Order: sequence, then C-alpha cells, then structure tokens
Amino acid sequence: MKVILLEEVKGKGGEGDVIEVARGFAVNYLLPNKMAIEATSGNLKQLEQRMRSIRQREEARVGEATALVDSLEGKEIVITVKVGDGGRLYGSVTPQAIADAVESQLGVVVDRRRIDLSGQIKEVGEYEVLVQVYRDIAAHLKVQVTGESAHGAKVASAPQPTAEEEPDVSAADEAVEEARGTDAATEEDDKQ
Repeated sequence: MKVILLEEVKGKGGEGDVIEVARGFAVNYLLPNKMAIEATSGNLKQLEQRMRSIRQREEARVGEATALVDSLEGKEIVITVKVGDGGRLYGSVTPQAIADAVESQLGVVVDRRRIDLSGQIKEVGEYEVLVQVYRDIAAHLKVQVTGESAHGAKVASAPQPTAEEEPDVSAADEAVEEARGTDAATEEDDKQ
C-alpha cells in the first residue's frame, strides 16, 4: 500500500516521502497514529503544494541537528555509580543515565532512545557512545564511568594500558624462572 509520510518514521523515511508499506502496517499503525495518509491522487497533489514548506522544515531540522552535534562531539561526561569489588557496577549505565548526565553537565537535552551504547556498560572506565541526533547525523561522546564504593569512597577507574605501556611480560617470566631455579636448588640441598 502506498502512503505519504506526515513525519519521520525510523527505517522508512521522512516527512513527505511516498513509500510502499505492508497494508497491515499502514492500516494498524501509520494511519491511526496520524503518521501517514493514503497516497491518493488528491493527496499527492496536495503534497506537491506542501513540498516547499516541508523542505524548509527539513533544512531547519538538519541545522538544529548540526548545532546539537557541534555541542556534543568529542565532549566528555562523568557518571559516578556504586560499584562492588574489582570495579564492577551493581547494575549498568543506561541510556537514560547518560541522557541525564548530558543534560546536567553539558546543558543539552538528548532523547535517551537516540543513544547507542553498543553493548552494556558494567565496569568502571572510559567508553565512547554514539548519539544518533537526526537521520544520518550523529555525534561521538565520551563517557567516563567512575565508581563509588558502598561506603562512599571513590574508586579509581582501572587504567587501560596503551600499546606503549604494555607490561614487560618477559621480565616477569624470567623472575618466576629464577625463583623456581632457586627453589629447586634449595630442595636438592635439603635432600642431601
């Protein structure tokens, strides 16, 4: 069934788009929720007349989205949560918690449904989160999760070793081998 979208429908199109959808989807969801109208010849003629105002609204939305991306891109927010042993959270950091932190720390309102975590945040550390602002316009946001023990003491995030800071495993292995060699020599002396 052909319909004309009256607003953006995720995965289908934006306002003014004429799309083909399943009849059930149109009759049971789009039409009753006034998200679309049937694409009759009369409605298509009205759409042509309204296209100028639709384009202006679309340009305004893209401009607002670009401004929002500029205010979010590369910024860092800090979320402090209760943690247990080893920096494990007593739950997880949710998109709603991130949206609340963005609003309180950056003064920008973000819809929680537009935040893509790419998995769950269940440990203390630094994470990169994608905020899908509008259609293909997105911003990358850094989320620093810090922990607070049940007693109120701050728990530092576990440092993530970089390629330059990789631990010297060979030196540690040599130390273990030396200790084993010393233990073996001591055991031989005890047997004699």
